[in-house]
Amino acid sequence: MTNTTPTPEPSPDEVARGLAELERHLTEQAPPAPAHPAAPPVVAGGETKRVRQLRAEVTEAHLLADLQDDDAPLMLDTPKVRKRRKAAREASRLHELAQDPAMRAWQAARMLRLLVSVAMISLTLALAWSTAGVQHFASEGAAAWSPSWVFAWLVEPFMSMALLFVVGARAYLATRGQPIVSRTLVRIEGVFLALTFGMNVWPYLPWSLPEGKAFTVSGIVLHILGPSIAVAIVIALPIVLGAFAGLDHERSTAAPTGPTYWTNAAPGGADIAALADRVRDLIDAGKLPEAPSATRIQRTLRCGMDTARAVRDALVKEAT
Repeated sequence: MTNTTPTPEPSPDEVARGLAELERHLTEQAPPAPAHPAAPPVVAGGETKRVRQLRAEVTEAHLLADLQDDDAPLMLDTPKVRKRRKAAREASRLHELAQDPAMRAWQAARMLRLLVSVAMISLTLALAWSTAGVQHFASEGAAAWSPSWVFAWLVEPFMSMALLFVVGARAYLATRGQPIVSRTLVRIEGVFLALTFGMNVWPYLPWSLPEGKAFTVSGIVLHILGPSIAVAIVIALPIVLGAFAGLDHERSTAAPTGPTYWTNAAPGGADIAALADRVRDLIDAGKLPEAPSATRIQRTLRCGMDTARAVRDALVKEAT
């Protein structure tokens, strides 16, 4: 059986006490409200942030004014000045190095290698150019790929190899200060070049042309081009190499040589016989090789190059 006893209602005093407790509780939980707005911070000495900034600017201005009177920064080299100074110093050292005899000898040797390479390549191409003309002459109208036609291609190569043998020997010995002075070799070169020249030109001369084919100057010029270049190189190469072999690397190119050199520059101004006797004594003493070059004689005797050549020729003449 359910209990239906009614709950007693609170009295007015209890209600009042409950409301008072609830208000006190809410008051304790709420954050306290500020009584007055925040006041600006007080700086010691009475200086604010703006005052400190202005004081720093004034102090900086006084320091800058004092430093502007100092010219030390103007005396320092800028990067551009240092770069130019470095380039000038490098150019000066390179110029000084270029006056060194060893450097001049190295430059001459490098230029000599270049010139010899160009000359030999040009000579080889010129002889190869004339190969077709020589083959046309040697084949005598043989059928293509026949034995006569094939062997005709070998005529110019074996003549060219013989010619290059003679030219190479003369060129090498010229670089060593011992040029070959031989009419026999000159005649041999002339024979080879004349054969090459003649075999290239003969089929295109007016009396050698087949009937119905007109003579043209351009045909002759085209076929003598290779032999002409070969002749020019064969004649010029030993002369150029002999000039390189006679270079005086000790003589400075920056300033004129002194009177001591020019006193003995001409063979007529020196006693060639006495100098030759002195060179023979040095050869016997082992201070000079058996056949010294003109450059070696010039350096040893400290005489002119013309005099050294005259002494060398006198020694060669006596030896023969």
